[in-house]
Amino acid sequence: MSVKQTAGRTALGEFAPKFAELNDDVLFGQVWSREDKLSLKERSLITVVALLSQGLTDTSFVHHLESAKANGITRSEIAETITHAAFYAGWPKAWAAFCLAKDIWKDETDEADKKTAYEKSMLFPIGQPNDAFAQYFAGQSYLAPVSQEQVGIFNVTFEPGCRNNWHIHHAKKGGGQLLICTAGEGWYQEYGKDAVSLVPGTVIVIPEGVKHWHGAKKDSWFSHIAIEMPGEECSSEWCEQVSDKEYNAL
Repeated sequence: MSVKQTAGRTALGEFAPKFAELNDDVLFGQVWSREDKLSLKERSLITVVALLSQGLTDTSFVHHLESAKANGITRSEIAETITHAAFYAGWPKAWAAFCLAKDIWKDETDEADKKTAYEKSMLFPIGQPNDAFAQYFAGQSYLAPVSQEQVGIFNVTFEPGCRNNWHIHHAKKGGGQLLICTAGEGWYQEYGKDAVSLVPGTVIVIPEGVKHWHGAKKDSWFSHIAIEMPGEECSSEWCEQVSDKEYNAL
């Protein structure tokens, strides 16, 4: 994809037309557009470090910081980049860069910060990454056993956009599952039916033999208590993933 740039002609088109042409058509129109060699994110990272190392923390540096954010560099990544560069470019230069960067990324919360904030809002622990069942989930989930006496009770947490596959709880007698939503917002859907919005306090009774899935909404963490209902010869059948088309239509 070609990067369209007109800043050179706007600022210097009359005074230095050749420089403006090289800036807009060669530097940005050609070099920055070679995404098959380096991505825009990688080029932004290189450019920010190059300008920082020269101490050029002027309006052009602000522009490149803004471009870096637009090209996918997160708050934690720019902070780590400037910290690393400080040891090679100089501490005062890093201080100057941080003073500009913190304003540009002020509205962005790092994913680790979001997880920490969400954990503090929860009644039950978030637990550990649900690695044992990762193959049955799209996205990252977490599992915390609450009790395994008499019946299994687990706190399951989904990162935004995470959901499990379609699945069925089987049992010769009894069985099924009970979900009690405790934090965030999510979805529950039975095969052939409309999805149900889940919020704290929502209770879902899942009968034995019903094909269904559940998980977080796109922009929200989500947690529920999962209670395994007593039954004979209980098992779970994991089926196909919930497609992006199905999920994004909600």
